[in-house]
Amino acid sequence: MGDYEVHTDQKYVQALLENDNRLIAEIYTRFAPKVVGYIQKNNGNESAARDIIQEALITIYDQAKTKGLTLSCPFDAYFFLICKRKWLNFLKKNKPTGVTINEEVTSIDTNVQQQADETALYEGRASLFNQMLEQMGDACKKLLKLSFSIKSMEEVAKKLTVSYAYARKKKSLCIGKLTKMVQESAQYQTLKNL
Repeated sequence: MGDYEVHTDQKYVQALLENDNRLIAEIYTRFAPKVVGYIQKNNGNESAARDIIQEALITIYDQAKTKGLTLSCPFDAYFFLICKRKWLNFLKKNKPTGVTINEEVTSIDTNVQQQADETALYEGRASLFNQMLEQMGDACKKLLKLSFSIKSMEEVAKKLTVSYAYARKKKSLCIGKLTKMVQESAQYQTLKNL
């Protein structure tokens, strides 16, 4: 994600990865009330806020697990910005008549903004990838999912009861098809321009 000093709040990201109940509970007690307050002031309720908080924590966990997320800013600011974006996206999708947002946060640290942007981009790419994967035929979908979870193509071929050469060739064709589907989607063009 860049060259910068790791923030001491990296412990919260690590807690999510390690399922550290004590620090995860601390996230809820220290950082969630600010999110709940923001959502309640902006056309939401506590239940919606809890959903947004869960989604944000899953996003942070996923990015930490797959991309090695390293914080260079306070977790509080990063977490709040992720939740805020998720809430605004929710409102855009579900309240087409327009919504007035009450902004209390006037300045956001550049590192927080950059990390939140990278997380949003990561989440968008992962969502697009999964959408396109689900649109593929069953054979390609099964082969690709197995090859993502099992590192050895020999094992994948055995599970599918096909030859190693066939599995490799088919995987190459499926990845080519998936790549083309992703690149031809309107969402790809939007993500590409971010």
